Amino acid sequence: MAKSVGTIVIAPEICKGCGVCVVTCPQKCISLGDKINLKGYTYAVQDDTNCVGCASCAIVCPDSAITVYKEAK
Repeated sequence: MAKSVGTIVIAPEICKGCGVCVVTCPQKCISLGDKINLKGYTYAVQDDTNCVGCASCAIVCPDSAITVYKEAK
């Protein structure tokens, strides 16, 4: 069985930096960045390539700011 590889895209102007995705990610590949969006929030960023595309982050995001792309390796 092929291992899946995932990529996430976080919309920085939608993310309010609540951090729910950070604690939910089983691969620990999301963190809150240093930059601030136009609303004054630090937003989540993908900081590792261990993403498997499980979509846990997108499911728990209250603002639907995360899109997950998954492909077979």
